[in-house]
Amino acid sequence: MAEKIILSWSGGKDSSLALYELQKQGYEVSALLTTITEDYDRISMHGVRVSLLEKQVQSLGLNLERVLIPKDASNEIYESRMRELLLKYKSRGVSSVAFGDIFLEDLKKYREEKLSRLNMRGVFPLWKQNTNLLAKKFIDLGFKAVVTCVDSTMLDGSFAGQKFDENFLASLPPSCDPCGENGEFHSFVYDGPIFRKQISFFIGEKVLRDNRFYFCDLVPND
Repeated sequence: MAEKIILSWSGGKDSSLALYELQKQGYEVSALLTTITEDYDRISMHGVRVSLLEKQVQSLGLNLERVLIPKDASNEIYESRMRELLLKYKSRGVSSVAFGDIFLEDLKKYREEKLSRLNMRGVFPLWKQNTNLLAKKFIDLGFKAVVTCVDSTMLDGSFAGQKFDENFLASLPPSCDPCGENGEFHSFVYDGPIFRKQISFFIGEKVLRDNRFYFCDLVPND
């Protein structure tokens, strides 16, 4: 019988590649776990509307679990709400949580320590893979994504709203990780081999928040 697992889901490319790998490896993905900033009704850090997230998850044919946090949530609030949800799934026989992390050692260690307190384990299907090759693999597999958030301290704001494709990768400065693993940018995936149908939207306005992050709004077409 396939092992049940839940996946930390941001709606972006690393989450999508992680889901692709988990399904290929035979895991049964019980749910996708997404942190929502309740003040904005958007995916935290990515800035994507929950309505698009719902269309995305519907196209994947999976269950969505929301972790609602306020915009200025402390670590304590985030951890408390996450713990509550993880314990619910543990009671249903789920003992593993998957993440799309690639090379941030401190983040991996943090996740593993928190999970170990619940007698759960972390699964990292993309861990230590070459990010240049991962970015190319994402495109070659037929995934399609758009950049929704850019940290202007690391990347020019003009990259927000661009498609994540070969042209995007070619135009990135050498200091920028091609998967944005250092937080340079975040994305929204709207099509690919794990989706039943493409998510339809159009590009909305671009705004600067906290004098640092450029967010590009994606507006559902229907």
